Amino acid sequence: MLRTRLLGLISVAAIVVLGSGVPAAAHPSIDVVASNWKFTPSTIDLHVGETTTIRLTSSEGVHGLESDDLGIPQTAVTPGQPTTVNVTPKKAGKYVLHCAIMCGAGHANMTLTVNVLP
Repeated sequence: MLRTRLLGLISVAAIVVLGSGVPAAAHPSIDVVASNWKFTPSTIDLHVGETTTIRLTSSEGVHGLESDDLGIPQTAVTPGQPTTVNVTPKKAGKYVLHCAIMCGAGHANMTLTVNVLP
């Protein structure tokens, strides 16, 4: 009887440990804020083959982000409507992304530099 109880306790312990529902490590994320006429931070680092979530918000104005090279579809960033983009770079390098939506006088200088590391 003691042996049966002991085996039962061991079984329950194994189920609790193995099936504890501990989530797999989430992929990294980076917050980027768009404003007139800059992205903050202005430079981010990603790694080849590693999915990273870029969480985009706007503190003022409507802006956009897009990159065929990085697989970022045209994404509008508007105040009060945070959005996310998952990026899995395939090739190392330096990518300079320009604001994808005309946002005023400083639009031409609004860039986000993405360094993709091996």
